[in-house]
Amino acid sequence: MTQNSRPLAVFDLDGTLADSGHRQHFLEGPKRDWDGFFAAAPADPPLEQGVALCLAAAEECEVVYLTGRPERCRADTRTWLAEQGLPEGAIHMRPNADRRPARTTKLETLRGLGRTREVRMLVDDDELVCDAAERAGFRVVRARWATASEALKDAQEREGRT
Repeated sequence: MTQNSRPLAVFDLDGTLADSGHRQHFLEGPKRDWDGFFAAAPADPPLEQGVALCLAAAEECEVVYLTGRPERCRADTRTWLAEQGLPEGAIHMRPNADRRPARTTKLETLRGLGRTREVRMLVDDDELVCDAAERAGFRVVRARWATASEALKDAQEREGRT
């Protein structure tokens, strides 16, 4: 089987592979500090369940990453993934000025990936993303091993930032 014929396993980052709990305080209150939130991402501890699932999926699939993080976080994200010993793979990020909800942007990317490759699974913690992907026919694994704050959930949905 050639590399390009392997099915894809698509993994979210925040709340799936990376524990962003320590930086969610940047999103509380009336004025959210997005620069602080993303600047603190390199200090995220890994989420063991997500990392284990990603490593297991890599045995049969090509792993790709699909995150709501903005493009400006690419270097930090690539470094963090390598430091955790996670498989190398394409990282699909949100354009810096894109504020559409993750359920829209991620589904758009999934559909694009699915045009030429089998998407074996999407692993994500955002229930709205998971719901949209399932409705579109994708197999979803809901990452329920971390708890997102209400401020983060609200910001994801209303501000399209992660």
